[in-house]
Amino acid sequence: MTRGVWIGIAALVAGCATAPPVAPPSLDVATPESWTARTDTGDAPDFGWWRDFGDAALDDVVLAALEENYDLQAAAARLEQAAADSRIAAADLQPTVQAGLNGSRRKQNFIGFPIPGSENQVLSTVFTNYGVSVDTTWEADLWGRLRSGARAALADLQSRAADLRGAQLSITGQTVKTWFAIAEAEQQLRLAEASVASFSTSSDQVRGRFEQGLRPALDVRLSLSNLANAEALRAQRRQQLDATTRQLDVLLGRYASGARSTPSTLPDTPPAIPGGLPADLVSRRPDLVAAERRIAAASQRLHVARTELYPRLSLTGNTGTATSALADLVDGDFGVWSLLGNLLQPVFQGGRLRAGVDRAEARAAEELATYANTALNAYAEVETALAAEEFLADRERHLETSVEQSRAAEDLAEDRYRTGLDDYITVLESQRLALQAEGDLIAARRQRLENRVDLYLALGGGFDELAAPVTVSQP
Repeated sequence: MTRGVWIGIAALVAGCATAPPVAPPSLDVATPESWTARTDTGDAPDFGWWRDFGDAALDDVVLAALEENYDLQAAAARLEQAAADSRIAAADLQPTVQAGLNGSRRKQNFIGFPIPGSENQVLSTVFTNYGVSVDTTWEADLWGRLRSGARAALADLQSRAADLRGAQLSITGQTVKTWFAIAEAEQQLRLAEASVASFSTSSDQVRGRFEQGLRPALDVRLSLSNLANAEALRAQRRQQLDATTRQLDVLLGRYASGARSTPSTLPDTPPAIPGGLPADLVSRRPDLVAAERRIAAASQRLHVARTELYPRLSLTGNTGTATSALADLVDGDFGVWSLLGNLLQPVFQGGRLRAGVDRAEARAAEELATYANTALNAYAEVETALAAEEFLADRERHLETSVEQSRAAEDLAEDRYRTGLDDYITVLESQRLALQAEGDLIAARRQRLENRVDLYLALGGGFDELAAPVTVSQP
């Protein structure tokens, strides 16, 4: 965002039009004093919440996305548009002053008045006039219509500022999640490559035993099928890594070349985050701040629509000089002035003004309902993320056990196959289960990290002043 936008916002807040007061609507839904999902005690995150994952390279990537992402640039441009609209609305409170300079020269013939001694000419004269003026127009804001319009525009500006903060949080979350998806894809690819190498060795051993007449041709076919499946999975993992890497390029505002350094492993899950109180969420979440500001703007526009029914008083003044000599424009003896007052009361407009009031009332009701729905979704996102934290941690623990047991079962099955105690079907099944368990464990760790990102975003990105989505000035 440019410095000029912030200067414009400060000037508007300090000017004659102040923002509507912050008054989050009360919901008809009872909210608990603490989160119903269980939370642990930990340090509160700050604005750079992604740094809790302990990855310096991730920090660089997030900062690059915040600087270069085109969606954020578009949101910043929309904020500048709202700032300009707010300045335009505030200008209606001030008089309009215009300076004018004009000149004219005109010839006039007097038909029927011939010049004595000449039958072919008529009497004529030439008029020359020069004028300079200052014109002023001002509407007296008797009912607060203009002031309400300016306050509504300023509330729109504040909602756009909150929207920009929300876009920043969203892009940050997408970037962090994509970074984790790349790390998972890297680990899944290494697992697939290790499986191909292991299955290739196993296939060679089975072929050797077949050539010695120790095992049937069925075992060779099964081992080759297992190897081919592992190679197909490896190709799939490569494609996933390539696509995810290109997705990161787009988030960073760059061409999707896919050629860049990427993470090789998933980080550890950061410390637990305190849940806080639901009431605190209203001042942190950018979408809730934006929704509340839109309610304020709709309320002000409702007042504008109602005052359209009342009379308007406007004053028009003009002062300057008028003369036939250009040199006399600055001579006070040739000064002229005028003052006009205009009082206009709407009488009949076919119901247009009443319909405007109805429309403004409906818009205010719409914004209130939108706010309530946004708030409920916000609370649900926090509760869901907090609850999922425990579920995902429990799933990860069970998968760790599954990996340990499946690898042990794979080793045991291979030993029993070599000694002739089991057939190759048992080996194939143990290999498949071990590969699936390791892949599921990697995916579960990424899901747990993504859920932590969702929790950060659901809480508005942090708790301290640096994480505040927008500063709303009180009148």
